[in-house]
Amino acid sequence: MKAAVLTKPQPIADSPLVIEDVARPVVRPGYVLLRVRACGVCRTDLHIVEGELPQRNGRLIPGHQIVGDVVDGATAELPLGTRVGVSWIGGVDGSCPYCERGLENLCDDPVFTGYSVDGGYAEYALARADFVFPLPEGLDDLHAAPLLCAGIIGFRAVRVAGVQPGERVGLFGFGASAHLIVPVLQAWKCEVYVSTRGESHRKFAASLGVNWVGGEDERPPVGLDRAVTFAPSGDVVVLALSSLRKGGVVAINAIHLDRMPEFDYDSLLWGERQIRSVANMTREDARDFLKIADSIGLKPRVTVFPLEKANEALQAIHNDGIDGAAVITI
Repeated sequence: MKAAVLTKPQPIADSPLVIEDVARPVVRPGYVLLRVRACGVCRTDLHIVEGELPQRNGRLIPGHQIVGDVVDGATAELPLGTRVGVSWIGGVDGSCPYCERGLENLCDDPVFTGYSVDGGYAEYALARADFVFPLPEGLDDLHAAPLLCAGIIGFRAVRVAGVQPGERVGLFGFGASAHLIVPVLQAWKCEVYVSTRGESHRKFAASLGVNWVGGEDERPPVGLDRAVTFAPSGDVVVLALSSLRKGGVVAINAIHLDRMPEFDYDSLLWGERQIRSVANMTREDARDFLKIADSIGLKPRVTVFPLEKANEALQAIHNDGIDGAAVITI
């Protein structure tokens, strides 16, 4: 099969992914083989390719927002031809203290699609049968792919922030994940306030009908009940914290931060304000979010790249060259 393969992490400007022929995965018990239709491109893929996340395998096929058809390993629940999605969490041990408490997103020994195992920048992909999600017919391939990580993790972030219908919610940073959660918040009758860098991102946010848009260092004009930060910047976290009412919550939706600056406790954290981090997602998050996305007709803005231009897709993410999400088609 054709695949985009990473052998050594390096700057994306050097086009580290090589398109080559590799062996098709062989199905084994508990797994399904998927013929890949599309695969979303995530900023985490960029962190992997550039080595910001430590390399785990000598050779790797990235990609963890996979839409594909079951072509081998079918079960009664997943017959041949079933169209399914695969996300970042590709498996958990099921026996660690976190799994036993229903916190599988914090599993001590997780499997990460497109990081610890091969992912979806390829014609075929292998996935654990209990970690794939049948997709509603209303979600076509291109628009379903970005939902499988950017959408699900954004949804988990608003859950971690404790968002309730009708609240004032701030989104700090505005890329693939943030733009997918706006329609959900609007369906919940929330007011949405966006602070982000880049004129194109601000125009994009405004086009979605949010209540207010400002620059990356601007505080919303009202006190926020909840905030979610999407930019991997500690300065953004402090800005979000400074925008909260007493008792408000900031959820950090970033796999790492550049740093966490000092801040004044008395003026920013006192008053039972809270900072929470968002770690991965659960299968319950995925199922709940996909139902909501289908019910509200969620359609991400997507830019499409063929598999042969996987490097260009990642470069576009790196350079903030697109609004919305990038999707590789096979």
